[in-house]
Amino acid sequence: MSEMFSMTDVTVCYDNVEAVRNVSLSVEEGQIVTVIGPNGAGKTTLLMAAIGLLASRGRLVFQGNDIGRMSVEDRVERRLCLVPEKRELFSDMSVADNLLLGSYSLRDRSGVQKTLDEVYDRFPRLKERQRQAAGTLSGGERQMLALGRALMAKPKLLMLDEPSLGLAPLIVREIFRTIASLRDLGVSILLVEQNARAALETADYGYVLETGEVVQSGPAKDLIHDPRLITAYLGGH
Repeated sequence: MSEMFSMTDVTVCYDNVEAVRNVSLSVEEGQIVTVIGPNGAGKTTLLMAAIGLLASRGRLVFQGNDIGRMSVEDRVERRLCLVPEKRELFSDMSVADNLLLGSYSLRDRSGVQKTLDEVYDRFPRLKERQRQAAGTLSGGERQMLALGRALMAKPKLLMLDEPSLGLAPLIVREIFRTIASLRDLGVSILLVEQNARAALETADYGYVLETGEVVQSGPAKDLIHDPRLITAYLGGH
């Protein structure tokens, strides 16, 4: 397995405050890696730095290339994609138009319709609602649309920021099943989640972030049985 993405000693500051300090992590090709931790730990900050929306110190490498000085547009064109926590859909536009916007970075337009059909196959509810305004969808459907739009860019690395946020438990299970199925298609995933149990049950490897620093890491199957994490993040089960 080859390395898809890595951060080495990455630090991100807001004014003079270090929100993330000397964080190193990596995602192998075809792997799901999760970053868990409490609110304010710096999890979203890491993803914002990875996509280029926040300046950072340290080294960012994607598919063997240093991307630290690349624009957001160049990173997306290389098929590094982020689904943000707020999902940020175009509410007045249709489901179909939101999906098609996801393909804007593709230079080769010949496969767009095929990719759209694949997204509809994966999310049948989106096909049923393709002419419906995105703003009228339920929370779960909006998350499906956000995922579908990212898939239209044919990502090599898909970064997901709190995909379970605000969703009912049944929908959360469906979303995580979808995430696992994307790994089976060869998409590498960096997943930031407060729902630590669901994230670790889905991921291959995990990092625990607290107050901007990695305090623990290891195979997800080991972390989910760690006594400290069970007490702190996994509901005491």
